[in-house]
Amino acid sequence: VVYTQSEILQREVYLFERLDSPNREPMKHLKAICFLRPTKENVELLVQELRRPKYSVYFIYFSNVISKSDVKALAEADEQEVVAEVQEFYGDYIAVNPHVFSLNLLGCCRGRSWDPAQLTRTTQGLTALLLSLKKCPMIRYQLSSEPAKRLAECVKQVITKEYELFDFRRTEVPPLLLILDRSDDAITPLLNQWTYQAMVHELLGINNNRIDLSRVPGISKDLREVVLSAENDEFYANNMYLNFAEIGTNIKNLMEDFQRRKPKEQQKLESIADMKAFVENYPQFKKMSGTVSKHVTVVGELSRLVAERNLLEVSEVEQELACQSDHSSALQSVRRLLQSPRVSELDAARLVMLYALRYERHASSGLPALLEELRSRGGSDRYRKLVSAVVEYGGKRVRGSDLFSPKDAVAITKQFLKGLKGIENVYTQHQPLLQETLDQLIKGKLKDSQYPYLGPNTLRDRPQDIIVFLIGGATYEEALAVFNLNRSNPGVRIVLGGTTIHNTRR
Repeated sequence: VVYTQSEILQREVYLFERLDSPNREPMKHLKAICFLRPTKENVELLVQELRRPKYSVYFIYFSNVISKSDVKALAEADEQEVVAEVQEFYGDYIAVNPHVFSLNLLGCCRGRSWDPAQLTRTTQGLTALLLSLKKCPMIRYQLSSEPAKRLAECVKQVITKEYELFDFRRTEVPPLLLILDRSDDAITPLLNQWTYQAMVHELLGINNNRIDLSRVPGISKDLREVVLSAENDEFYANNMYLNFAEIGTNIKNLMEDFQRRKPKEQQKLESIADMKAFVENYPQFKKMSGTVSKHVTVVGELSRLVAERNLLEVSEVEQELACQSDHSSALQSVRRLLQSPRVSELDAARLVMLYALRYERHASSGLPALLEELRSRGGSDRYRKLVSAVVEYGGKRVRGSDLFSPKDAVAITKQFLKGLKGIENVYTQHQPLLQETLDQLIKGKLKDSQYPYLGPNTLRDRPQDIIVFLIGGATYEEALAVFNLNRSNPGVRIVLGGTTIHNTRR
């Protein structure tokens, strides 16, 4: 996620090993740089390593605060004095995009309360983020969520205990950490996506910037796993937030540009100068060729899945469920799709989940009939159980905010005018709840009664530096919303984090 292999090689790092891999050969001519999380297991492994060192010198970096007793244990093990330095280098989280981070934790809560180990890990990840960005924030949290309050208190405890580390130069307006709970908006992770990054994650899955394409029919060996990283891939950086229709056009342009630059097959290499020119241009050509084949493959596979799973039609109904409130039309649409053999089991279940979240309290709710329909598709009972689990997780009883607020006339007109301009198409009308929450926060209108401050102090000014963290995972649709808010509010900087980054399957 941080470096490509070739970038690290340029820094003269030639060997990569894990501390826990057995049978490593001693290489006394090499220096070792260790970058580790300061866990009990890692410290124990490091103690073993230092007792019988395999390398000449050790530079040890911990990704978070390490206790004095652990440092003492390491010092006692270092009888041969091979350790040159020990430092804390706060990087205890995964930087996904320039404004998005994740802790790669799946399932952080048991029911409505934290899994204790995950709470500790999340607190460490969040405090490391604050230390690496040099922020000592005021904290607000979602009142309706017990886990949000617990996490806020745990982060506060660390800041108080490690007050010397958090003693940064004060800014005029203190930074703000806002802690939210995924269960307030269970709709967003269940929707099909149509912007490039979000769509790749929804249909193929992104794992630490890697995409597994091994299931693609007829895939060549070197494309079974590809890396999509905005840091080293210009095409991806320019297209990750664009709509799928635009990506198609841009891929075509990329191909044509590539064809133009292709070295002519029959190009005569007559002089030394010819050869030199060829060799000089070859690496760029090779890199571009890799970029082209990668994106053509990914976009091709996305198109295949969209067609095979009838996703345009499915997505239209999802958006209708999420954004409109015409019950009888929605129920008809869901029924129609449940009877279609082209709709996959996952997509059928997803539609029923969205319907259940939207119309759980509706007088003439068709949910029992829809669940019956799911079963008669020959589907396993698992999906039916998941529908009630989703309602229990993010239903009306749990939500602290109004997820489906009745939009006033002004908002509806605005939506309509936007639609006329052709910016918002039918597949992307949904806006995550987070968008509205952050909008209120930036304008200084977010209610203290719903999102109280931890402790007696409150912000008098509008916040400029905002870190928002979603317990239970963020999504790439929310990452897009934050990207747009950062762009349209100069002077405001928002960073979005979550325990994980979701798609429907996750």
